[in-house]
Amino acid sequence: MFLRRIARPLMMMAKVKETTGIVGLEVVPNAREVLINLYRKTLEEIKAVPEDEGYRKAVESFTRHRLNVCVEEHESEMIEKRLGCGQVEELIEEAQDELKLIGHMNEWKPWGIPDDYECEVIENDAPVPKHIPLHRPGPLPEEFYNTMEAVTSGKLDTGSKKDEPAISSGNSQSK
Repeated sequence: MFLRRIARPLMMMAKVKETTGIVGLEVVPNAREVLINLYRKTLEEIKAVPEDEGYRKAVESFTRHRLNVCVEEHESEMIEKRLGCGQVEELIEEAQDELKLIGHMNEWKPWGIPDDYECEVIENDAPVPKHIPLHRPGPLPEEFYNTMEAVTSGKLDTGSKKDEPAISSGNSQSK
């Protein structure tokens, strides 16, 4: 009984996170330290990418920002709130994925394409699956086609005289 009276308030003060609420994503009790190490490793590994590449600039920018927040804040809740990118456990997964991507990018070297390289574009008439939108506009109203035909054939009657402006300025002068 005495132990419960002492231990319960201490547990309430510690604010121990019991679950992430995401299936398969376990709570990381030392998430801040893990994030700091991952972000520092990311900043080290991204140095293999040429300095002028957009990928390197983007990764360095958001990683430095996230690292600074993790260094400044000591509570996981505050890190999550300031970054606004999910739970710290999700941020850990993101940082691990970014490290893997850096490795792939260094292997693939997409920035090493010669200036004179010409990409061959292959077009085919294969049918597009029904679940993929075609991104084509729908049919236009019949009036549009009639107007276009009249304009191109010169048979369009605008109903106005050639000396009159089609649009008035709003200041009508009647005498």
